Amino acid sequence: MSRRFLFVLGSARSDGNTELLARRAAEHLSGDVEQQWISLAQHPLPDFADLRHDSDHVRPTEGDVALLLDATLAATDIVIASPLYWYSVSAHTKRYLDHWSGWLRVPGLDFRKAMAGRTLWGVTALAHQEQEVAEPLVGTLNNSAAYMGMRFGGVLLGNGSKPGDVLRDTEALDRARTFFGREAPLARFPYETALV
Repeated sequence: MSRRFLFVLGSARSDGNTELLARRAAEHLSGDVEQQWISLAQHPLPDFADLRHDSDHVRPTEGDVALLLDATLAATDIVIASPLYWYSVSAHTKRYLDHWSGWLRVPGLDFRKAMAGRTLWGVTALAHQEQEVAEPLVGTLNNSAAYMGMRFGGVLLGNGSKPGDVLRDTEALDRARTFFGREAPLARFPYETALV
């Protein structure tokens, strides 16, 4: 399967620092790599309803949920581009990941098996100079990838608060050049890596 990147934009604003950094990194992908960009603000998902003990989830066939499901299944690489909101992913992004729970339970979809071996990446902009404050966001993405049997390419971190600030973060822009070119290891939960 040739590589196909899905960029899931989780910001409440368009052309924010996280999106700018993700686009800079995407510029360095090979020309034969397909890219699809979906803004969760422009394609809002409904709140997730947990039906696991009530009824089966049904595969969505129209609307934004179907768009995101189909795009997710078509991708070899999924990039969660979420600003750091209250030290984790944005509400838009969390809602998207919550819908994965429903997709796991759609009869015949085999979502977890379909996602196994694919790669999850993260891109975020934060206003702090101390990048450790983004650890909850990194943990959310790493653990989601580990649960799904995916690879995890890590999170490209950039600094920025006001629109365009991240374009002055030369270290982040340098990391963006090679970010998607790295080999992504199989994601592991923290307790698994402690045993190695």
